[in-house]
Amino acid sequence: MTADNNTARYQAIARHIQSDPFANHLGAKVEIPSPGQSRATLTVSPDMANFHGLTHGGLIFALSDIAFAAASNSSGQTAVALNVAINFLQPSRPGDRLLAEAREVHAQGPTAVYDILVSDAESGLVIARSQNLVYRKKDWFMPPEGQDPEP
Repeated sequence: MTADNNTARYQAIARHIQSDPFANHLGAKVEIPSPGQSRATLTVSPDMANFHGLTHGGLIFALSDIAFAAASNSSGQTAVALNVAINFLQPSRPGDRLLAEAREVHAQGPTAVYDILVSDAESGLVIARSQNLVYRKKDWFMPPEGQDPEP
């Protein structure tokens, strides 16, 4: 595969991942710097707060999961979550810009493990940390390198 074809393939994968309706509904922006890694950002709006006026834990989990999904699917192979373990470490508030960074730390056979760190994009304060397990299906939404798409 030529460098141009490889670049086009990874751009197509990124477009596919960035078309996620839920991530777009939340206003999350997703980047894939390299296979097995991703970054997702969003600004917490007042309607994303809980009754204490803090960022809802479900939103923090969702941003972490968006980054996890992007990183684990970044090769074009369909991957689905098997387990997610998240620790909430610090509160966040409306107006905060959150950054979730995911990276693959172990892959063997059909499973892979990812570390995800959610932080305040300005201060760097760690808001949450998770370690997630994915199952990589035999399906490819973007054919593997060197393989033509099916007709």
